[in-house]
Amino acid sequence: MDETFLLMLSNLLHLHSSIDPTNALLSAGGATASSAYTATSPSSPSSLLSSSSAAPILFLTLASLISFFSRSAVNKRKNKKKQSSLSPSPPENAAYSVAAFRALSTDHIWSLEPPLRDAQWRSMYGLSYPVFTTVVEKLKPYITASNLSLPSDYAVAMVLSRLAHGYSAKALAARYSLEPYLISKITNMITRLLATKLYPEIIKIPASRRRLVETTQAFEEITSLPNVCGAIDGTPIKLRRVNSDRNYGNLYKCKYGYDSVLLQVVADHKKVFWDVCVKAPGGEDDGSHFRDSLLCNRLISGDIVWDKVINVRGLPVRPFIVGDWCYPLLSFLMTPFSPNGMGTPAQNLFDGMLMKGRSVVVDAVSLLKGRWKILQNLNVGLSHAPQTIVACCVLHNLCQIAREPEPDPGNWKEPDENGAPARVLESEKQFYYFGESLRQALADDLHQRLSTR
Repeated sequence: MDETFLLMLSNLLHLHSSIDPTNALLSAGGATASSAYTATSPSSPSSLLSSSSAAPILFLTLASLISFFSRSAVNKRKNKKKQSSLSPSPPENAAYSVAAFRALSTDHIWSLEPPLRDAQWRSMYGLSYPVFTTVVEKLKPYITASNLSLPSDYAVAMVLSRLAHGYSAKALAARYSLEPYLISKITNMITRLLATKLYPEIIKIPASRRRLVETTQAFEEITSLPNVCGAIDGTPIKLRRVNSDRNYGNLYKCKYGYDSVLLQVVADHKKVFWDVCVKAPGGEDDGSHFRDSLLCNRLISGDIVWDKVINVRGLPVRPFIVGDWCYPLLSFLMTPFSPNGMGTPAQNLFDGMLMKGRSVVVDAVSLLKGRWKILQNLNVGLSHAPQTIVACCVLHNLCQIAREPEPDPGNWKEPDENGAPARVLESEKQFYYFGESLRQALADDLHQRLSTR
């Protein structure tokens, strides 16, 4: 028996003795007390026994029951505490709490070998741990200034998981035990910072002589064409919904039959984007989207001047980009002679080599959508769609620059191009005619060089 029970029993007996002194003798004197008690009251032995000797038994029984239940409750609490320490049962979303993320990003993540560590991080957030920390370091001052109640790295990780897996705000809210509106607010903030603060640093035209030479030499190895500095392509980004309250008609309906906005990118030989534009609804064609872009305006105005000119059959050829027949032929943008191989042998050879160069940007777009699955079915508001798309392009470049492994796109495949050839505008004719001359000179030179090998 524990001391508490003994003390309680002693107090109960003492209380009863003070009320019934005869029973005190019974409890203290044994048989002598019993015979004395019988001698003094011979007339009613059974009534005396029932009224006097039953009381201490009742007290003893009550005390025992109280002690039993109290000890049982204490033991249950101890066992429950012990079991919880041995095999904790965390709440459903404990794996996504700030504490769990902090443990993963500090203790656990560094106990793994780098390949395993980065593979685990990549599966959750779309990029390796070193690239993740780079993103956090660059965005942390802006996130801190916004007075967000969540840690910067936790907020970035949460948004990256949404971009990488395509989660909706509602689905992500259930995982992280936050309200959907807060998930949307944090997503908008992080993607806006990526699209504005990091864009100028991560997505840059190859203006330096060293980078320009490296790019043109790499494309020449791919295409056998000199002075190619990039490949351009447009792709529709599918929208989950377009606000039905507004009469958009078929403005956002792309040529593949779904609502979308257009993304235009220019990529180098490493599948790194050096220009990104999201300005047109899905119903617009690639040529019109290009004409409205800042890149086209800068090239036409001469704002971009590449310091690398070569002579091909007496014509000065500056660095140019390559695209398919949906883009206009210009002096700085080469397109195929024919989409169906109906040209001369020299022209068909040129077209084949040009399309090999264009395949770089097609692969880059497929990689972009395969790595950031939210772009396969964009589940953000229409007003936030451009910044979300550009943010994914910035993250794509960070991964390519860091030489992140290219993930398997799975079932995703970019649709084959089936647009109509671009028309020639009156204001572009001088660039078009010179572009025709350059293209023919490049085709003839290519045919001559390759046929003599």
